[in-house]
Amino acid sequence: MRIDAVDLTLFDWPDIPAVRYTAGARAAAGHSNLGLLTVRTDSGLDGHAFLGGALTPAENDAASLIRVLKPVLTGQDPLGREGLHAAMLARQHLVSLRAIGACDVALWDIGAKAAGLPLYRFLGAGRSAIPAYASSQILDSPAAYAGEAEKYKAASWHGYKLHPPQDPLVDIACCRAVREKVGTDFPLMLDSTWGYRYPEALRVGRAIEDLDFLWYEDPLSEADIYAYGRLREKLDIPILATEYPHHDLGGYAIWITERATDYLRGDIAAKGGLTTMVKAAHLAEAFRLNYEVHHGGNSFNNMAQAHFCCSIPNTTFFEVLLPEEAQKYGLINELEIGSDGMVHCPDAPGVGADIDLELVKRRRLATLS
Repeated sequence: MRIDAVDLTLFDWPDIPAVRYTAGARAAAGHSNLGLLTVRTDSGLDGHAFLGGALTPAENDAASLIRVLKPVLTGQDPLGREGLHAAMLARQHLVSLRAIGACDVALWDIGAKAAGLPLYRFLGAGRSAIPAYASSQILDSPAAYAGEAEKYKAASWHGYKLHPPQDPLVDIACCRAVREKVGTDFPLMLDSTWGYRYPEALRVGRAIEDLDFLWYEDPLSEADIYAYGRLREKLDIPILATEYPHHDLGGYAIWITERATDYLRGDIAAKGGLTTMVKAAHLAEAFRLNYEVHHGGNSFNNMAQAHFCCSIPNTTFFEVLLPEEAQKYGLINELEIGSDGMVHCPDAPGVGADIDLELVKRRRLATLS
């Protein structure tokens, strides 16, 4: 089996709601675009992926994917993922990890389809579902966070994470209001999105320790590994870092050797695909660390990551970034959270994504090949 074609269809994504996850960075409601990537083989077996997201239009990376990565893939055995991934990573100075990640997912889709297995089983999973938690955007008041967390607890979800306003005293008040509303038996997390200096991070960390939060995510600049190490020495609550900057497997090493985080983190777009994530999760396992997965940025990535999460023993949750309307587009069988608060993987061979081809056709902007 050989790859004989690679093409990318860009399609419009209208009416995206306004979102805000970091202070001063509200994204207005409006348009983006996604790319439907198709890697075709001479056996008639195709692999698919989506490129782009609500805040990262596919058009940003489309031309370089075709110009740089298509020649790497064409004529090659699609089951040779390791060599192909290494060859793509060798071209990071010419193309983004987002583009590499999309190609890598399409290859995993082909591999699982060739084996006649859903991706989670192809990856070796012993489970087909994983607990979901809701991940807020920045809200207007402590009461708003508390009300939203209560809603998801009532719906049997398995946790709630705050993206706070990034004012330490306000953030503590928001965390306290949520804990008081949901009680002591509901997992809570805080993601401060790199918003504090060290003294502020320490103050907030001590407060959420007292509130029995499950983890403390990205309190400091991702470049300040020294301060992360100091913070980890002072706090008992697990620190979760390494979501950014964008890097492949080698970017994790310093965080482990400097003991700067308790858990590692990643997603398809930021790490260059599932191949990097599988290796990073096993690296984390060797050091008895969790590997907690960031949302995927688009519907196809999130579905692929649900399979991945089920296959990794040191991954405990599936993140659902709110509002869901800003994360879902282009699939007929969008991931839904069951009445048990779990994400269930599709059982069709491959990723199992039922792409809305009529929508892609109707909203098509261009096809690159």
